Amino acid sequence: MWPFSSNSWQVVRDQKCAARDAAIASTLKAIGVHEEGDVAFTSATASEIVKRIESGQWTARQVVEAFIRQAAIAQAETNCLTEILFDQAIEDAAALDKEFAATKQLRGPLHGVPVSVKDQYEVVGYDATIGFTQWANKPCTADADLVRQVRAAGGIIFAKTNVPQTMLSFESVNPLWGRTVNPWSKDHAAGGSTGGEGALLALSGTAIGLGSDIGGSLRIPTAYCGIYSLKPGHGRLSPFGTKSPQPGFEAVHTVVGPMARSVDDVELFCRTCFGAPGLEREEIAPVPYRDVTLPAKLRFGYYKTDGFVKTSPACQRAVTETVAAMQKAGHECVEIDVTAFVPDSLILFASLTSADGYKKLLSHLGPDPRESSLFLVTLGPRLPSFIRNFAAWAASTIIGDKIFGNLMRQSRTKSTFEFIDLISQKQQFRRKFYEQIWAKHALDGIIAPVQATPALPHGATTTLSPLAAATLLYNIVDSPAGVIPVTRVSPTADIITPEFFAQPGGGSSLLEADLYKGKTPFYDAVKMQGLPVGVQVVGKSWEDEKVVAMMRVVDNALGERGFGPAAPWAKKNVNGV
Repeated sequence: MWPFSSNSWQVVRDQKCAARDAAIASTLKAIGVHEEGDVAFTSATASEIVKRIESGQWTARQVVEAFIRQAAIAQAETNCLTEILFDQAIEDAAALDKEFAATKQLRGPLHGVPVSVKDQYEVVGYDATIGFTQWANKPCTADADLVRQVRAAGGIIFAKTNVPQTMLSFESVNPLWGRTVNPWSKDHAAGGSTGGEGALLALSGTAIGLGSDIGGSLRIPTAYCGIYSLKPGHGRLSPFGTKSPQPGFEAVHTVVGPMARSVDDVELFCRTCFGAPGLEREEIAPVPYRDVTLPAKLRFGYYKTDGFVKTSPACQRAVTETVAAMQKAGHECVEIDVTAFVPDSLILFASLTSADGYKKLLSHLGPDPRESSLFLVTLGPRLPSFIRNFAAWAASTIIGDKIFGNLMRQSRTKSTFEFIDLISQKQQFRRKFYEQIWAKHALDGIIAPVQATPALPHGATTTLSPLAAATLLYNIVDSPAGVIPVTRVSPTADIITPEFFAQPGGGSSLLEADLYKGKTPFYDAVKMQGLPVGVQVVGKSWEDEKVVAMMRVVDNALGERGFGPAAPWAKKNVNGV
């Protein structure tokens, strides 16, 4: 029995949300609400902000106050914020301005840049609840390494952002802070688990955001919200000081990384923090950002669907348009087949993460109601073995969905022997992927869908959480992977047609039917009109800088398409947000 009354979580929720709202209101009362001149600040990239401050055109305080006002608007529209550091940020900005006036020197390459962080990042004096009411009202006593590094470089930490319950989902909703909605449609998810950052950045409520990724948590919200991000390989940035519901889980490494509104800002952050010494120096490679020279003609592999769930017309079109732009720019693109890898990577991921029956992951819920996004993720270990095995047999034999059947079969508690064997399988999988994809095709990079669909409607992850297979492949093989926005959903070009169903299907007929068929399919190009669609740009392990450079090549080849810092002002929300 938990030592709480049945409604104790509601008491904590009401107290925390009221404190957040009061903090926002108090700061706005002091600095005023949105001002016409704010757009100049908030539509500038982080790189431009630093240049303007260095030239004396802007002050750090002017910048941070403009972003605070815009963050308040983003919060009102999407519910993306958790902990509020506005007053401290204004003090930090004033101190930077005083220092600059005296020395005429920037503190560092992020001087005056407003930076928000995913709720899991520890910041002295503030909670890191990640949506658990049991973790509320327990202020952190030390800064996370990246928080400390950002401040040392002159960046200003001014807010924390929302995540899903347990962070093992791509719908950012939890009992403490509620649901973060997509900045382009209130009916759709912002993604997860770094969903609050995605929504805040898309509405230019921050200049740079910090998140993490174990199976797509940086890349999915980036694609859903129409921004940029980089999932580095393990060992390039320090994760020390980021709270986790599964501390000590190393079978699949969680990595930390930046989200931004341009490739320039992704690069600026990586140049600043790659290889920076953390308190736990052994956790990261002491390798600073390395400039790379790309070949004049890059060779990309690409695929439009991955053999797990057939990729939607909108997401296929994003890949097709990216490939066409790269070919027009003189680069080589060859179609590759990853259907032997994506389903198996999901099975490996689920097998490893469920090894303890999700006991550690769920142990922090206490009195909190369990979100529906955890239903399918955690279902297997909760079932008696004979029911789980029967369901797996029925899915494989009667329905003919062997992937779903195997996923159900492997989602269970494991022995130590089985767990060690799974680690060995993961190592073999990684070598096989390198040999059959990277080496066989002699690739510089890969262009791939981020997911089978653009942003899903709220509640879809109850049954569609396995769609993360498209991103978690690159966690299993530890490839750095960036995401760039390509296009938006068209209610005419991206509808489901008979020709779409005539294409070869994915491996999971159950999930594919849930996504595309029935009276109310989750994929609906009309309801999704205007939602962003992105692609992954993937590189080989330890080639993080090359991925950033390739992202820039792809971004330039695609040309102007309505994304970036000015996007909120250039295009109104399609659903009236």
